[in-house]
Amino acid sequence: MALFGSLVHDNRSILAPVGVVGVGVIALFVLGRTTLRVWRDEAEIKPAQPKTQYITQETEDSLQLGTLDTLLNHYNFQIRETTAKIICDRAANDPSTLEVLLWGITRPDYDERMMNLRALAMITDQNTLKHLHRYKAYTALVRSLELSLDPDQQPLDDPNFDEYPLRDMSEKLCLMFISQLIGHYKPDKLIKAKFVERWLAKQNWGPKESQLDNFVMYRHLKSNRITDIVQIIRETPLGQEALIAAGLELRDHHRRLSTIDKDMEDATERYSLLVSLQVGRARSVEQSAEEQRLRHRHREAMVLNDGTRPFNSDDIIQRDLGSPP
Repeated sequence: MALFGSLVHDNRSILAPVGVVGVGVIALFVLGRTTLRVWRDEAEIKPAQPKTQYITQETEDSLQLGTLDTLLNHYNFQIRETTAKIICDRAANDPSTLEVLLWGITRPDYDERMMNLRALAMITDQNTLKHLHRYKAYTALVRSLELSLDPDQQPLDDPNFDEYPLRDMSEKLCLMFISQLIGHYKPDKLIKAKFVERWLAKQNWGPKESQLDNFVMYRHLKSNRITDIVQIIRETPLGQEALIAAGLELRDHHRRLSTIDKDMEDATERYSLLVSLQVGRARSVEQSAEEQRLRHRHREAMVLNDGTRPFNSDDIIQRDLGSPP
């Protein structure tokens, strides 16, 4: 009993079991919390992540017209846009569709022509533009331009006014196609399709005697698709011959420009020489005047002699050369 009493009165004997029990409780709490967290994570239902899917060419080709028509009316904008792109690519790569559109842009009826031009512009991009690089397409575009000629067009003789923004949309669409085509390829097919003779030369360049001057003024002072096309045409021998045949350029134009440039250089040299001679003469006159003024100052003197005595050098007082005049 004495031993038990001593143990009871010893604080260490009491704190040790309490500490062991406390550590056990904490360990059980942590273990239980960890177990519950693992169970919760395993029981949680996570939504499946969407997988990125790409439409292959085989999938595109398998889509029927009825399916494409349904997708065009889908509520999702991206689906409608993708469907429209598929339809345009399919039409641009279909030779029969292009034949129909090229035939349509040559129709005399304006509305029919515009409908086909807009459809051709919608299905064509930088990747499918190559399908229009053929003689038949250039001929169709030139014919469409020819049908769009304005019989009441004002003379193109105003250097301060660019009429291009006011041109008809049918002309602008055709010129857009032509500009893109000859920007990627050579303009030979366009020239052989008689673009210069059938459309460019038929623009109202004013009276016959001033047509050449107005045309030169137009391509120098204006900046639009027409001047861009003309510049590319002029850079080829075939294009220069077409412009000469249409009366829009002289055969000796380049030689005449060289002669004019040489004459201007000679005139500039003569003018420079004349200016140099005049400057030299002016300087000579100024130097002569300055020398005369100095000699005159050197001669200036005062004679102090009233005649009552003989004249000698002491009677002459000259001006100091450093003094102001």
